[in-house]
Amino acid sequence: MNTQQVRVRRARKTRAKIAAVKAIRLSVHRTNCHIYAQIISADGGKVLASASTTEKEVRAQVPNGGDKAAAAIVGKRLAEKAKGLGIEKVAFDRSGFKFHGRVKALADAARENGLVF
Repeated sequence: MNTQQVRVRRARKTRAKIAAVKAIRLSVHRTNCHIYAQIISADGGKVLASASTTEKEVRAQVPNGGDKAAAAIVGKRLAEKAKGLGIEKVAFDRSGFKFHGRVKALADAARENGLVF
């Protein structure tokens, strides 16, 4: 198996546990150049809020979308959108990525701005 298949396999385990408890989840995806985050409904059928480094407002704030500062801005932005929708508690789905670096920066920024997970 290649590294992507291994990552997706790890992600499947987490998503199965989150689906079993019927929790709203905060899903993170990262590439070398960007980071994306979505809040997905408990049934998994609807994206409630999203933020990424490809958005015009975020690109104006950071020159590079592939660093921890950009991830922190995305986390803060997503938490603000979630609070606007009345969402406070989510389950963190790191999509098989290590909880380290940009993924951790996004999670910490989301927690600081009111999301609980």
